[in-house]
Amino acid sequence: MRALVIDDSRAMRRIVGTILKDFGYEVREAGDGRQALDVLEEGWTPDLCCIDWNMPVMDGLQFVFAVRANPAHRQVTLMMVTTESETGQIVKALAAGAHEYLIKPFTADALRDKLALLGLLPEQVTA
Repeated sequence: MRALVIDDSRAMRRIVGTILKDFGYEVREAGDGRQALDVLEEGWTPDLCCIDWNMPVMDGLQFVFAVRANPAHRQVTLMMVTTESETGQIVKALAAGAHEYLIKPFTADALRDKLALLGLLPEQVTA
C-alpha cells in the first residue's frame, strides 16, 4: 500500500511516515498541497493521503477540493491529520471529501484505528 504524507513540518512528516512504514506502507512526502498535487500528477497514486490543514502555498482543505475535482484521483482515500479540532472545521473537511479526521497530537494506535476503520490496514498489522 502507498501513502502520501502532506505536512509543512518535516518532523511531522517523519513521524507520520515512520508509523505508516511500520504498518507496511510505501511512503512519499510533500511539504504542501501543491507539492502533493505534483506527486499525483506525476502518476504516483497513493491509497492514502495524510493531510495537514495549515500549510503555505496550498493548504489541506484546498488540496482536498483539488483532488476531489479530478476524476483520476477519486479513488484516493483522504485523511486530515491536523491540530484543527473545532467541530466546524471537521465538518468542513469531511463535506469537502475527506474520509477521516485525526487530531494532533495522536498516537500510533489512534492512526492504526483510523486505518482499520477505512479498511486500509495491511493484514499483518491486524494480527
